[in-house]
Amino acid sequence: MKDGLRSLAAEALACRRCPRLTTWLAHVQRDRRAAFRDETYWCRPVPSFGPGTARLLVVGLAPGAHGANRTGRPFTGDGAGPFLFGALHRAGFASGPESVARHDDLRLIDARITNAVRCAPPGNRPTPRELAACRSFLAREILLLRRARVLLGLGEVAWKALLAALELDGVVLPRPRPRFAHGAHAELTGPAGAPVHLLGSYHPSQLNVNTGRLTARMMDRVLARSRELLDAL
Repeated sequence: MKDGLRSLAAEALACRRCPRLTTWLAHVQRDRRAAFRDETYWCRPVPSFGPGTARLLVVGLAPGAHGANRTGRPFTGDGAGPFLFGALHRAGFASGPESVARHDDLRLIDARITNAVRCAPPGNRPTPRELAACRSFLAREILLLRRARVLLGLGEVAWKALLAALELDGVVLPRPRPRFAHGAHAELTGPAGAPVHLLGSYHPSQLNVNTGRLTARMMDRVLARSRELLDAL
């Protein structure tokens, strides 16, 4: 499993399938935000973070241009990070409430984080073609995470990306497809025949948090549900 995840990470890191994203990353590298102008940006596909034995897989949308695209770790260095990692810590899925840098001492516990699209897109909006180009990486990661039983999609795009990845893995999805909502839950039969629980949450973007669309209590409830499902296995 470890070798498979390493190979997948290396292949994803070398990926240049999306010309628009490759061009955008080069632009961001040249035009760094003033606050970070002395930093060396990652500016490549951002690898997943967390152990390969994780039973919870958290999937976001895409790296932020001056957040994860700068630090090289999902949800690290942008506005959504403190909210998400704080919630993961409260739920026992992270060793601390802050993710500062790629090589800090933060550990995820029984959880792993990735994105539907691994390169930062302009305006934080990947195109359908870019989502499709990255889908195989997510599908293969789900297959390689043999213990993963709860898949948490942060936002509707991530929810749909997970459904598409599961379908690519051979999972027969119910008709109509499960619809996204905050707190949505769909129990599916996973690629290996074991039950897989798909959960939904609003994305912890600054817009959602600042407007109160997503509160800490709402996020805590979704992660508590994740814990309940895992404990029941």
